[in-house]
Amino acid sequence: MSRAERRALVEREAGALPVSQQCRLLAVSRASVYRRPTEISAEDCTIMALIDRQYLGRPYYGSRRMAAWLTTQGHAVNRKRVQRLMRLAGLVAIYQRPNTSKPAAAHKIYPYLLGGISIERVNQVWCADVTYIPMAKGFLYLVVIMDWVSRAVLAWRLSNTLGAEFCVEALEEALSRYGRPEIFNTDQGSQFTSDDFTGTLKRHGVTISMDGKGRYMDNIFVERLWRSLKYEEVYLNAYASVAEAKAGIGSWLGFYNEERQHQSLGYRTPRQAYEAECPWICGRSASPIGCAFAHIPTGTTANHRIDVDEGEGRSDVVTVAPAAIGAGIQIGRATP
Repeated sequence: MSRAERRALVEREAGALPVSQQCRLLAVSRASVYRRPTEISAEDCTIMALIDRQYLGRPYYGSRRMAAWLTTQGHAVNRKRVQRLMRLAGLVAIYQRPNTSKPAAAHKIYPYLLGGISIERVNQVWCADVTYIPMAKGFLYLVVIMDWVSRAVLAWRLSNTLGAEFCVEALEEALSRYGRPEIFNTDQGSQFTSDDFTGTLKRHGVTISMDGKGRYMDNIFVERLWRSLKYEEVYLNAYASVAEAKAGIGSWLGFYNEERQHQSLGYRTPRQAYEAECPWICGRSASPIGCAFAHIPTGTTANHRIDVDEGEGRSDVVTVAPAAIGAGIQIGRATP
């Protein structure tokens, strides 16, 4: 169990044990429990948005080159600050490096299974990835579950923390609506190597595959999705709230799944390519164009996870459902 997960178990109010004793039993420092996380400054949010945009075009930029580039953009920041902000955004430069670190030391890493096999049918391989979404004030993380052959986004979620919960929710939604794939491929991020995520796949009899370290090309279809989504939607809109981000991203993903034609698919949309072999699930519409959109979170992004179900007025977890893909938590995926 990670330090953050152990810290989240501490009951600050009305606990059966004093906080000091809980911290001792959970092996976390009391200072980390009592101290309130500082909010991300507006300047840091601006710099993170610039870093994210530059990273899309220059994924091999590390903290040194990124700091030098930021200086040319009028932001004289030192390397340590850039390292901190890249870490916060989940960005790592792509380059050959010795295998000296693990994303999560206690988690099992699975081999990459897609090399040399022919992937030619729907639900043969699914993949997933997480990306950083800048906002006017703050930021979010987005996860998508995608079918490899049709390029269709089967489920997605937004969260303001980089934990495993929202990834597991998106996975469970996709499995419940579209059945199960033969192979599920991800990177080696701690969200995907966690027992909750891999355990869900194992319970459904899905074979697990993971990219090689630093091998972004192993999951290239999702990487292309991020580029298209950010340049065509995210960077054009300064989202003021989680609800705005969810509506905007949901609408774009709905357009992508329903209307955007792909040359590699014979100029069909992802939905058409998926429907050719499997039924497409569609639910109630809450987006401008389309066929599904469920929980709309509201409020600002803090350092704790938020989920708001507008329909029931219940605050649970930042859950995101698609805008043209399914009822509840599903949605369209994008690849040029």
